[in-house]
Amino acid sequence: MRIEVIQGVLLPFLGTILGAGCVFFMRGGLRPMLQRALTGFAAGVMVAASIWSLLVPAMEQAEDMGQPAFLPAVLGFWLGILFLLALDRTVPHLHQDSSQPEGLHAQLKRTTMLVLAVTLHNIPEGMAVGAVLAGWAAGEQTISLAGALALSIGIAIQNFPEGAIISMPLRGAGTRRRRAFLYGVLSGAVEPIAALLTIWAAGLILPALPYLLSFAAGAMVYVVVEELVPEASAGTHSNLGTLFFAFGFTLMLWLDVALG
Repeated sequence: MRIEVIQGVLLPFLGTILGAGCVFFMRGGLRPMLQRALTGFAAGVMVAASIWSLLVPAMEQAEDMGQPAFLPAVLGFWLGILFLLALDRTVPHLHQDSSQPEGLHAQLKRTTMLVLAVTLHNIPEGMAVGAVLAGWAAGEQTISLAGALALSIGIAIQNFPEGAIISMPLRGAGTRRRRAFLYGVLSGAVEPIAALLTIWAAGLILPALPYLLSFAAGAMVYVVVEELVPEASAGTHSNLGTLFFAFGFTLMLWLDVALG
């Protein structure tokens, strides 16, 4: 495996580790306004990445293969939506500021279900990074190394607040710093695993790459609409989440255009 692929896979995970490490330098939990801002930022990055880093390359590759451009985009997108819907209905998890667990009933600790919620969130991000890196490694002209690394950098930037969103509230609730840090790191460990599995799958069936790109886009959009947007707009001063959504969106757009 090329060193560039390994770097691209590990960059987002590094963002999560650094974010979780905030628990060693900051006291107490995250303020609600800051948490909404960080959640809105993450949502903006994911929406922009879904469009310019995933759906647009998927349609361009489909055209190069002689297929209707919309076909893999629509089918893959819906498969990604349904895949995350199935996970959301089956995996027991608990969102921040919620007392009602989702998924199948299970006797799990609150902290475990909070980590599982973010883990579900991170699966499509890992798939997105893996699909783009697989396209570059396969020599697809629509995906450059700079563009693939731009996506990895964008996901790493938005993973930084995600790591903090897990570790800081746990610390504020009385969890030891090292344990809170470990939970934050574990929530992001699924990303490199999902990325490597996607690269492996793309290597087996290269013509399916446009569908994998669209699949990752659909999964990411599901997470944004079902989880991040409601959390970013909850309570008072919800316009802060909106502004940071716009900031995350334009930052990812700039990264994709400037580096891609």
